[in-house]
Amino acid sequence: MFLLIGFTNVNAQIHEIGLFLGGSNYIGDVGPTTYINPNEFAFGLLYKWNKSPRHSWRLSYNQSRISASDFKSNSPGRTARGLYFENNIKELSLGLEFNFFDFNLHDFMPKITPYVYSGISYFGYDELFYIAGEQRTDYKHGELAIPMVLGVKTNVFESFIVGLEVGARYTMTDNLDGSNPKNKILAPLKFADLNSNDWYVFSGITLTYTFGNKPCYCIYK
Repeated sequence: MFLLIGFTNVNAQIHEIGLFLGGSNYIGDVGPTTYINPNEFAFGLLYKWNKSPRHSWRLSYNQSRISASDFKSNSPGRTARGLYFENNIKELSLGLEFNFFDFNLHDFMPKITPYVYSGISYFGYDELFYIAGEQRTDYKHGELAIPMVLGVKTNVFESFIVGLEVGARYTMTDNLDGSNPKNKILAPLKFADLNSNDWYVFSGITLTYTFGNKPCYCIYK
């Protein structure tokens, strides 16, 4: 899909800038395993460069605290363990958003389309560990993640677009929750499944304002 879109010739483009508001949840070795279960407030900023009615490049910044408690899990083993953690996520993401249907921004008739988004994310978080069941912070760290977002959007006014989306991030770390600290000195404190990485999820709404040149989504001038 990236290769095909790369050969598309467009003569102009239009831009979007806006906000993301919603919630976040974590999926890993502590707490419940529900995939979509927002329990912390999340917010962010996003920019889109629309290259055609079907695709756009997207840059976003999102921030949220993530937390989980074993006491809210349906697993008897986790409930008996009784751990709780908090961490802070600050994420910068860049990738491609693809619309299932044409979403021509200079056609002001009401329209709606599902969309998907993916790319690459870099996020900051705290490396955690536990001492006697209490959370401790070792140091701050940054890692990569792969965002996988599914949403639906519509134009509510001439220059405003509202979207509803759910986006899971597969991270390149197994220690958002303190179960697998990278510090070799803390290796004896590792627990749970050490072969699967953690996830976090952002769910919410986006509101963007469109501006810039009127696009011409055509091959020839």
